[in-house]
Amino acid sequence: MTKPADPESNLSTEEKIKRAATEVFAQKGFAATRTRDIAEAAGINLALLNYYFRSKQKLFDGIMLEKLQELFGRIAPIFTDTSTSLEKKIETFADSYIETLIKNPELPLFVLSEIRTHPESLTQIIQIGELFTTSSFAQQLKARRPEANPLHFIMCLLGMTVFPFIAKPLLKSKAAMDDASFNILMTERKQLIPMWMDSILQNPVQS
Repeated sequence: MTKPADPESNLSTEEKIKRAATEVFAQKGFAATRTRDIAEAAGINLALLNYYFRSKQKLFDGIMLEKLQELFGRIAPIFTDTSTSLEKKIETFADSYIETLIKNPELPLFVLSEIRTHPESLTQIIQIGELFTTSSFAQQLKARRPEANPLHFIMCLLGMTVFPFIAKPLLKSKAAMDDASFNILMTERKQLIPMWMDSILQNPVQS
């Protein structure tokens, strides 16, 4: 019987380095990570890593750009689509985002520290202010609930979607979950988030 091919064997050297670097940066943080750590995780020598990426900073910046685009770049097409209803936007957002995070569970934690320390990295990739204040999504929120700040609803939507993945280690430990059980829970959440957001939108804001 033929042994299945190892997916890692099909990766280019550059992709192996980036994948290994993502894991090491997520575990140790940028400051504590050495290029030697990344080379060892990628199964290559340090000289080869330096050939592809001249410095740890360049490697980190390249990975961060990709991760920010992957995590937040999906917002713009959904929020700016004028042909879909508010309900459809919320449904699409929940489905797309949760599917992305199930496939890339390290994304939120990897990106979180960069957003806190260098928020300009995010604004260079997507016009976050415009999306939250003038996009079709924001306008639909204002039309539905003119008395409320759209940012409250957007924060609720992001929190419902992203936070479980940030809290995944704690949830797995305290709820005795494995990865498969966690992913089933998050898949169920695709249907629950639109329902919860609809309830929020229908209830009046208490001053």
